[in-house]
Amino acid sequence: MMAFSLSSTCTIASMKKKPSLHIIKCESSSQEESPRKSKLAIGSPIIMIEAPKMIKTAASVPCLRVNSGLVKAGDVGRIVSRKPMDVWAIRLSIGTYLIDAKYFKPLDLEQ
Repeated sequence: MMAFSLSSTCTIASMKKKPSLHIIKCESSSQEESPRKSKLAIGSPIIMIEAPKMIKTAASVPCLRVNSGLVKAGDVGRIVSRKPMDVWAIRLSIGTYLIDAKYFKPLDLEQ
């Protein structure tokens, strides 16, 4: 009888509690990077500012290889998707590659 009353009390107490809602807003403290990051979106044009030493294909089975002049500074491409750790899938004229954001910048078409 005692166990029954404890379980029913717990059920009633949990039904009376209202779910709480927590809102967390994350902001970058760096003023320099926030405009650059906001311009990067899927479909955005980019320009390579530095040639990476290694490149990885964005295929279902990725292939990592030495960049032997395939991707060069000045190459233009489009963002296909975003991957973890600030890596982006970029469609270039020679194919789609996974490239770290430090190697490219958004291309301003108005200039």
